[in-house]
Amino acid sequence: MAGITPDSNPFKTNWLMRAGTLAVAGYILYAFSTMGLNFQRMAIGMEHAERLLSRMFPPNFERWELLLHDLMESLQIAIIASAVGIIISLFVGLFAARNLMPNIISAPARIVIAVCRTFHPVIIAILFVKSVGFGALAGILTLIVASIGFIAKLFAEAIEEISLKQVEAIRATGASFVSLILFAVLPQVFSRFIGFSTYQLDSNLRNSTMVGLVGAGGLGGTLFSAFQRFDYDFVTAILLTIIALILLGEALSNLVRRVFSS
Repeated sequence: MAGITPDSNPFKTNWLMRAGTLAVAGYILYAFSTMGLNFQRMAIGMEHAERLLSRMFPPNFERWELLLHDLMESLQIAIIASAVGIIISLFVGLFAARNLMPNIISAPARIVIAVCRTFHPVIIAILFVKSVGFGALAGILTLIVASIGFIAKLFAEAIEEISLKQVEAIRATGASFVSLILFAVLPQVFSRFIGFSTYQLDSNLRNSTMVGLVGAGGLGGTLFSAFQRFDYDFVTAILLTIIALILLGEALSNLVRRVFSS
């Protein structure tokens, strides 16, 4: 084609990219071979899965009172942890915003956020179970930490993206720092903060069932016990209850969005 030289041709072969693609493909094949992943093993796994599914259906809801109790406990863990975590994250995220705070304040706040984000909730749950014992308290503390790690980080980033014109206008009136936050910062990030909070509530509902696997309360502990007893039809009932819990969380999130968007 006219006007396209060999050096400017956008379709010119990129040998470095091709070599990188081949290297990645070769490493994936190597990983498959070293980990023993093959079609024979997959076929054996499918046979086991078929037997497992045959024992999981139909679900057994005879112990519905236990399911209802654990469902309410997981819901309470998620709501309490979300409420406390959101309030703490509001302040931690504000302190971590580098456009409003000096480094002597923002740097430690960012370290706190990084520490909260470092470990998986199950690891944190194990630490709290060892610290405060089995039960809902360990689950609540675990999800508070997880909430701070997520919401505070996104809230700090949202504050750093605000327009400083409103901040300067409020500051020029001689208003206090609290008034500056209330009337110049929060109005610009409020809708995003609500979105972060509703997402974290949904995440905490899921995690409240997972942390129970290590003894931090909720449906997870009952699920783990059912697996240990090979009570697979009851496992299905628990899984369906967890699905109902997540759908309830979706409904709550949509309700919160409608309330604050109206």
